[in-house]
Amino acid sequence: MSLLDIRNLSVRFGNATVVDDVSFSIQPGEKFGLVGESGSGKTVSALSVLRLNQDAHYDGQILFNGEDILQKSEAAMRGVRGMDAAMIFQEPMTALNPLFTIGNQIAEVLMLHEGLNARAAAQRTVALLEKTGIPEPARRALAYPHQLSGGQRQRAMIAMALACHPKLLIADEPTTALDVTIQVQILELLNQLQRDENMAVLLISHDLNLVRHFADRVGVMEKGKLVETAATGDLFATPQQAYTRKLLASRPQRNVEEVVPDAPVLLNADRLRCTFSIRQGWLSKKKFAAVDDVSLTLRKGETVGIVGESGSGKSTLGMALLRLSTATVEGDIRFDGQQVSAMSSAAVRPLRARMQVVFQDPFASLSPRRTVAQIVGEGLALHQPQLSAAQQRAEVIEALHEVGLSEDMLQRYPHEFSGGQRQRIAIARAVVLKPDLLLLDEPTSALDVTVQQQVLQLLAQLQRKHGLAYLFISHDLAVIRAMAHQVLVMKDGKVVESGAVSEVLQQPSHAYTQRLLAAATYAADELPDHTNSAIS
Repeated sequence: MSLLDIRNLSVRFGNATVVDDVSFSIQPGEKFGLVGESGSGKTVSALSVLRLNQDAHYDGQILFNGEDILQKSEAAMRGVRGMDAAMIFQEPMTALNPLFTIGNQIAEVLMLHEGLNARAAAQRTVALLEKTGIPEPARRALAYPHQLSGGQRQRAMIAMALACHPKLLIADEPTTALDVTIQVQILELLNQLQRDENMAVLLISHDLNLVRHFADRVGVMEKGKLVETAATGDLFATPQQAYTRKLLASRPQRNVEEVVPDAPVLLNADRLRCTFSIRQGWLSKKKFAAVDDVSLTLRKGETVGIVGESGSGKSTLGMALLRLSTATVEGDIRFDGQQVSAMSSAAVRPLRARMQVVFQDPFASLSPRRTVAQIVGEGLALHQPQLSAAQQRAEVIEALHEVGLSEDMLQRYPHEFSGGQRQRIAIARAVVLKPDLLLLDEPTSALDVTVQQQVLQLLAQLQRKHGLAYLFISHDLAVIRAMAHQVLVMKDGKVVESGAVSEVLQQPSHAYTQRLLAAATYAADELPDHTNSAIS
């Protein structure tokens, strides 16, 4: 008998059906992957297993251990959640309570479900943290979520989910926001724990390579429907549906032109050092160098990629180069021949129109209270106040057209758009000023593979058309390989290796670069090429 058997499941919110007649089963000890783009219904389907969708109306059956979850009372469901079936959420920073230590939150599960006293629960908590590979587990149990790294928070979430030895573990995008090396660690950890506990795992992801390495079987969802289910090897080798072939073909493709040899230098940094003061105790402070002795040159029409793990100093370096960092910055920065490092903030302001930023999360960087017209036009109002309202509107519409959006979106708000559309709005806000330089800080890391490909193609097209220079920050080496001409590899604030992308990413000389590439290769082995079949 199947451990989980979902039969003709439909989920509605009001009049909107977001999961439509979905059926699949998971056997005891099986690893099942559910893939698809954002909005395809993956997470809603998984949350339905624990009845965690608020204000949802269900049709069909969800049989878990032979009992219909949809017929259970809320009190009975509290006995299932965390005990027989547990969940790892996508973003541990929002799933963990910031007011309680990691140890308290894990111990609470043990005390509620297994009736352990505080002492026994604390001992089990430390053992669970140790099992998930967190160093110094006894000390980390006393830490609050914000005091742990992203990988450590995800391990703490896994420890909490495994506390009561569940038969089914639901992992919702457990590695999406993590560096490639941490992704591999979390994936190997889940594999090991699954074998040790002999539990079934439902893995939700839009990362096809991650699912390929992990799952025994895969289901593909599109617009609320399950369009294909097959053994992992069969699905990746011979996908039957056009949508599955489209997903498999959505890999970053290199589509950039080489920089002309005599291209002038736009940005130059020499021996840059960025330090922050960190408080120790009540009175004393110490200085922390987030960027240490970094030099780079960026020419017009060129893309310099900056790669490294979280905390390596990538974003601090980018912000410092544009004079947007709150750190104490030492060294020489020249933009188009002007020494901006010595300028006052007021003197730099006129140059802002020529150097713009596209941030990682467009939902956070776009004001929810402003319309698209106001968001895109804000820079024009500031830097080109001589434009009339009609001229400003025309410039905004032109920028929207350049990024593939239409003028009927002008009066809409950010929450009314998909993630890919919001990122296009963020790009339009930057290019409307016709800048020379764009700082792209992880602009595709939160996007589905198909949307990621579209955004990368858009950026390559804009670069060719306008001769833009890009500083492209990313931990995704496939994206850097597709977009960059030169690359800097950063570790602990220092550049450990730099050079042409073709040289650094094919024949790395530094051990750290080799480790990054090894992790990226594991997480993104070449898939069979279904491009032609997808087009046909």
